[in-house]
Amino acid sequence: MLDTRFPRISGDAGNIHSYAIPARTAIVTGAESLDIVIDGLPSPDLVEAFISAAKQLELEGAIAIVSTCGFLVSIQDQIANAVTIPVLLSALSLHTEISATHQGKPIGILTASKKELGQTALKAANVNRKNAYIEGMEDCRAFTDAILKPKTKQPLEIDRTQVEKAVVKKAQNLLKNNPDIAAFLLECGNLPPYSDAIARATGRPVYSIIDGANDMVERATNQTRSIP
Repeated sequence: MLDTRFPRISGDAGNIHSYAIPARTAIVTGAESLDIVIDGLPSPDLVEAFISAAKQLELEGAIAIVSTCGFLVSIQDQIANAVTIPVLLSALSLHTEISATHQGKPIGILTASKKELGQTALKAANVNRKNAYIEGMEDCRAFTDAILKPKTKQPLEIDRTQVEKAVVKKAQNLLKNNPDIAAFLLECGNLPPYSDAIARATGRPVYSIIDGANDMVERATNQTRSIP
């Protein structure tokens, strides 16, 4: 979990009640939003800190690991190789499977920052730009003032109504300009609270890190139950 202070509302990837089974968080000290939401890799020190946190969660009995920021897909392999349990750091990693589920039709990706979601993350997630249309939240003040700010400047409240209006409008515009979009994928772990609103407004299914996490946990649980 990134080192933030804005509220983790119901549905947010950082809210332990967003998941199908009991969950706990491990905050990686110093890993602020602006250190991770970049077109590039986190600093080596932060990578090591994330690896250490993942190992500790495994020692505490975790059966799977996710993250609160989809941009961490850039270090997905490093984290996965450091533990023996399933790891899914970003909803972006679901893109290939979701596209296949919808007969290869394009997927609309809603991200914290379209500007920063460059080749580093997209390549790590094997996202084919021919099968993806991307829109970002960087021009929504209610979102950026809460999330894309240094921790000390982040508020203790978030205007959920304004963020919902903005992300729904962006999804609608993306669909209007690209009517072949079959589904929406939320890169940002702060956007799942608005999944239902997006789905209602667009008539398209919406996927997030929460869906990926619950599916991963179900698979891990079923595998454990099948072992004699």
